[in-house]
Amino acid sequence: MAQHEDNPPNPYLATRVEYLEEAPEQRLEIYEEEARSIVSHNQSDDLPFAHSVNPYRGCIHACAYCYARPTHQYLGFGAGTDFDRKIVVKRNAPQLLRAHFLKASWQGDAVMFSGVTDCYQPIEHRYRLTRQCLEVCAEFHNPVMIVTKGALVARDVDVLKTLSERAMTSVCFSLATTHEDTLKTLEPWASSAARRLDAMKTLSLAGVRTGVLVSPIIPGLTDSDVVRVLEAARDHGARDAFMTLLRLPGEVAEVFSARVTTAWPERGPKLLRLLTESRDGAVDQRRFGDRMKGEGPRWEITRQLFVNARERLGFERERPWHEAPRTFRRPVVQGSLF
Repeated sequence: MAQHEDNPPNPYLATRVEYLEEAPEQRLEIYEEEARSIVSHNQSDDLPFAHSVNPYRGCIHACAYCYARPTHQYLGFGAGTDFDRKIVVKRNAPQLLRAHFLKASWQGDAVMFSGVTDCYQPIEHRYRLTRQCLEVCAEFHNPVMIVTKGALVARDVDVLKTLSERAMTSVCFSLATTHEDTLKTLEPWASSAARRLDAMKTLSLAGVRTGVLVSPIIPGLTDSDVVRVLEAARDHGARDAFMTLLRLPGEVAEVFSARVTTAWPERGPKLLRLLTESRDGAVDQRRFGDRMKGEGPRWEITRQLFVNARERLGFERERPWHEAPRTFRRPVVQGSLF
């Protein structure tokens, strides 16, 4: 595995390459595969869903803090720039999803797009796997929740509108701040805040339920923008609002530290210190049920600010997805008369 300045070594590999001079720029590489399964099962109390669909592995958005980065190491890649530039495409995702829904064991629980990638990253424009999977969900009237930073989701307003009329559906836009320069540093290839909000408005006007995930809350950087994000989202039709604290599992801490220290030499180390003050001295919390939360005075102020603003702006109460109406049904296949 080639060692790049933003690509920590894979702990599962015995060898690596160290560049003595500047590492070459990594080009985008697309790997197409015929996957064996498409629905993943989650048992964590931190997440509001039990089933997720990931049409891709890795993500071009290149978010410095992405908790999913270590999953790329199981493929023999790195958690840094490899995660951003070596993307695996599950070409048979729609077919696998349809086959999964046809199983007698499937009861029509809500599925989340996506758990360890962004289903509307730029290559979705070409492959259209997410759209095809949503068409399957609409066919089976299966509840869906989407979390994305990709304004491309507005392309599928027709499918999402149909799905919303048949089953519980929600599109939640992840937005840490409205400051475009900060987003460009942290999420260089994700859609701008303005484009995400425009996409939110497009879906909202079409009758698709939308929400905002104020995430990640980065103490000393984005926590002061919580109210502004909520106000902007409400103005663009969002009905739901959530927030999570930054967590940096495994090699993600190295990627994040390198990014913020390079961008803000004096401020970067302070951001990590403030995070540990909200994480009981660590940059990550591994205890299930508490991984997305913080503690301490600064976190409590941020949490209360969020709660007060959410109530003032009229966001609706969080809906338990495990209680989504059972709308699922399998298509009736007409038999031959002859």
